[in-house]
Amino acid sequence: MRALPDWLAPLGAIAGATILAGFFLLLLGADPAAALRALARGAFGDAVALENTLIRTGPLVLVGLGMALAFRCGVWNIGGEGQLYAGALAATAAAVGTGFALPASVALPLILLSGLAAGAAWGAVAGVLKVSRGVSEVLSTLMLNFIAILAVAWAVGGPLQETAATYPQSGAFPAAARLPLMPGTHRLHAGLACALLLPPLLWLFLFRSAAGLRLRAVGLAPRVARYAGISPGRETLRVLVLSGSLAGLAGAIEVAGVTGRLFQNLSPGYGFTAIAVALLARLHPLGVLPAALFFAALASGSGAMQRSAGVPSVTVQVIEAGVILLSAGFALAKRES
Repeated sequence: MRALPDWLAPLGAIAGATILAGFFLLLLGADPAAALRALARGAFGDAVALENTLIRTGPLVLVGLGMALAFRCGVWNIGGEGQLYAGALAATAAAVGTGFALPASVALPLILLSGLAAGAAWGAVAGVLKVSRGVSEVLSTLMLNFIAILAVAWAVGGPLQETAATYPQSGAFPAAARLPLMPGTHRLHAGLACALLLPPLLWLFLFRSAAGLRLRAVGLAPRVARYAGISPGRETLRVLVLSGSLAGLAGAIEVAGVTGRLFQNLSPGYGFTAIAVALLARLHPLGVLPAALFFAALASGSGAMQRSAGVPSVTVQVIEAGVILLSAGFALAKRES
């Protein structure tokens, strides 16, 4: 029974945020019930809406898992957005450079591994700065976001720009470099399967392995962990590499499965929303999937809510902010009790 509040807290945060959004809508003179029905229809109302929601869920799961693991280790990785862009950039370079000459069985693993490696390297930069120079990972990962985003902007206007040079974007990926679609769908790609498989695998890593125990020990009590022979610096570097690799993989899947090319503003803020996903999931890998689905549904349904109910899409941001604040409030209340 003592564990029950842990399961109820995310639901309480969602319910509380929805109630706050209802009051916000009443102040605007709108019908809260009609707005929420429109939001639900926009997210799950038909096959197209469901596909759009699931497409958004995939990157949120991957980056959210990375954030949850980093936070578990006491490392505040705010760089999921930059790590995603780094992965997308490396994956595009691999696709455009070799995809025309390689079969899908070779091109796709190469593209995904390139994205994963680039995200890991981007996380490792912050880890090395933290361990060797004592640079706060909050500052370094935040600044690295801008560097990665600007690197993509430079690449799609320069060495990776399409041959016609009409728009600041890369050339289209060849067929061998595109993730296959799931049967019976129009846009839902096989990358979603990766997002569905990783939460249980990372749960096993975090709670059923010695490496996961070391990671959690550093997050709970770094001084005690050091006395037990665990190096907080080594675990910090390791978790930033792992966290970055998941975000980089998300970037590779996004360009290989959804857009088929690289361009500026590729991400609608997945790296930052993933922080909210991790907090709502209470840093538990198995909780990341439903939390990611919730935030993806909000994003997918916001347009329908605006069109059908005449409600500004900013209402979704009110709900997201309420969920984050209430999730943090529940966590603080538990810590003080």
